[in-house]
Amino acid sequence: MEMTLKTRRAILLEETMMTITLGPMNRTSAYMFGSSSEGTTTKGINSDTDYLKCYHNYNVIQDYAEWKLGFSNLLMIQNNTTSPGYCHLQQIYSDIPLPATHVLDEDHVRDSSGRLLLKNTLDRGIMPAGMVKHGPSMVKLGIPGVVESDNVLAFHCKSWPYEARAWLDRQGIGRWPTADMKRFAENNGCFVVPVGSKVSQSPELEWRISTSQAERCLMFSLNITQIRCYVLMKMILKTFLHHAGEGKITSFMCKTVLLHCIENTHVNAWQESNLFTCLSCCLHVLYNCLQQENCPHFIIPENNLMAGQFSPEVKALLLERMFHLIQSEGQALLGIQIDELGQRLQIKLNRLYQIPENIHSKQRICLRISGGLLMSTVAVISRCINEMLSRTIQNNPVTTLQNLLIVKTNYERFYREGSRLEQRASSLLAPLVYSTLGTIIASISIHENNTIPQEALDWLSEGLNSDVASGRLKLASVFYSVGKMVETEFILRNTKGHYDFNKVEPVCAGYAFKGTVRVLPRIAAYHQNEEAVKSVCALCIKFIPAEIHCVPRELQYEMFRSTQEDLQYRDEFYEYWMDWAVVDSLPYLYFLQYKTYRHLQRFDDQQQALANLSRTIGIEMNVGHRETALNLLGQCLEQENQPNNALYCYMISLRVRERNNAAKVHICRLLANLVGAQS
Repeated sequence: MEMTLKTRRAILLEETMMTITLGPMNRTSAYMFGSSSEGTTTKGINSDTDYLKCYHNYNVIQDYAEWKLGFSNLLMIQNNTTSPGYCHLQQIYSDIPLPATHVLDEDHVRDSSGRLLLKNTLDRGIMPAGMVKHGPSMVKLGIPGVVESDNVLAFHCKSWPYEARAWLDRQGIGRWPTADMKRFAENNGCFVVPVGSKVSQSPELEWRISTSQAERCLMFSLNITQIRCYVLMKMILKTFLHHAGEGKITSFMCKTVLLHCIENTHVNAWQESNLFTCLSCCLHVLYNCLQQENCPHFIIPENNLMAGQFSPEVKALLLERMFHLIQSEGQALLGIQIDELGQRLQIKLNRLYQIPENIHSKQRICLRISGGLLMSTVAVISRCINEMLSRTIQNNPVTTLQNLLIVKTNYERFYREGSRLEQRASSLLAPLVYSTLGTIIASISIHENNTIPQEALDWLSEGLNSDVASGRLKLASVFYSVGKMVETEFILRNTKGHYDFNKVEPVCAGYAFKGTVRVLPRIAAYHQNEEAVKSVCALCIKFIPAEIHCVPRELQYEMFRSTQEDLQYRDEFYEYWMDWAVVDSLPYLYFLQYKTYRHLQRFDDQQQALANLSRTIGIEMNVGHRETALNLLGQCLEQENQPNNALYCYMISLRVRERNNAAKVHICRLLANLVGAQS
């Protein structure tokens, strides 16, 4: 249960970071729903997380009393033509609480009663290129190494749906859900998401009513036996009931069955010693649902989750498999290979006399989970900063600076006035903003008179401890840019002292974390939670165009990486950073050391830094921007008068990233220099 609570806290923190970053900019809130946020998954199950973005420019209402001036008001309509659990959205004027009468655009259609309805294909107009629709979700596919996620668009309705009001008065045998849970649900309203029922006659006009917040509240109330029962159901589903065709039993159906079973049994039945009986009860209910092709939604029971889901052939196949599962009286669990469950059960039943070496202890599992949560948290930190920067950047550095000061003010307001989660989230994000503020101010001043204002140094100092290295390396870059090599060397030496190779994990938000988290970061994450970001994580360093005069010349090439032809191959949804200079902390540390020692004429140290840079590129698995590190190494080798080795680095860089790579410029420049030297 400890790890479940730790997981939930981490997910809620990540959700809060996204909301306080993006919300003030575009009136959105971010939510992370699904098994990952509930702590009801395992590494082997590998459940998805749905990122739900709620757009508050749209005000969904059930009554004209909820109408708001200046918003796109949408009235929920349910009648004989809408499927249970779904609704139509009628467009209402934003300046007067009356139904809109004229067609606005292709996203609206007039129904037989003359009402102007919003189609659920609205999100296709804002869907980035390359995204595909999976139900209500937008999913990006085909980017190697990039973390994939489901993104769901939603609008919020502050009032609890009329269709679900009977649930507020429903009372189960176990007096669960409690009155407090139902009060929370009623006070938080619902979402509508753009997807129609599979049995609808007008699927493009229907919007699904989502009670995800209420459902998460219910899941957070479960005890460890109930959670284990749900996890086992999903393992059974994945092992024995997986069907490649269109119709399949989903984990949400399993969750719904579990909630019905909890509501209709006494709470004292859900004890650890009674786990198998509870699981059998759930499987029997799921079997009956499948047999009747009716799995009633827990909160809106008129919504049949199995309606139109199964062909007769698939239904017969699944019923047969479920019958054998139930008849096995638990023996089938021994055949589950996910997380080595079957093997672990056999050990527990004393059917094996030797424990294989790959069976992890509880402590090791807790450390692994803690390490994974830390990597997820730091990736969200970096992703929030990336998205914030992409929205604040302007062509004029002064305008960019002004926008960033507004972001800083928002974070500080959340820190002073917000909830505990908002305070913690802002304390993790603000230092990275401070570093960027300091670097922009320094860049403007360096461009004008080659000086560093005290204001810039103050902000850079505030951002030093954002993580192990990125804040310090930004400060070192500023000093390097004005030729203060002694100060630069001191900061680099200090940074290297903090960068314990056994303790620090490099993290890049845009790429999936490879391998496993080292032992010491796991221990730090277990004891310190997200605070470990500052002591064991090294974020990429990001220089936006407004910081260009604080960027070494060799790294500035990365801001001009694309030819006109390359621009067509950019993925604007994921690769908005390509006009920035982005580099991993450790390669950049060694590059700056090489350049600084060269200026200080400390040639032995210079060569050691070059060797360290080369070795890091070769052996460190989690270098997200390896092509950039190779480009820096190549330029260092050119300065060492090793053009062949430099050319080799650029060629390897192009293998890492074929398009949008500054290596093309370096190759042309290097070859031109060689030809010029020979003529």
